[in-house]
Amino acid sequence: MSSPTESDAISLADLSAAHRDLLWILSQTGPSESGPLHHALTDYYIDGIDHTRVCTILEELIERDFVTKHTHGSQYRLTESARRALSARQAWQTATHNTEGGHE
Repeated sequence: MSSPTESDAISLADLSAAHRDLLWILSQTGPSESGPLHHALTDYYIDGIDHTRVCTILEELIERDFVTKHTHGSQYRLTESARRALSARQAWQTATHNTEGGHE
């Protein structure tokens, strides 16, 4: 079978920080156009981020089935795959943080 396993499908591990940050912003703001997403990333990154780069990242996230683009208002939205992936990443981060505190 050539389809990815469930753990592969929900992993964000191979995405860049900017990809993950953009997914996180969408999870917090809900559907959004590229302009507000660009502004949110520019506010976060010290050196800013080019609007063209944000659009490229969004297209890459669409290809990976993490984001959909709705023509009405050109809004980008998270897919269910992205929600599961973000949830799995948060669980991993929490588990990693909790185990780090137990080692001396």
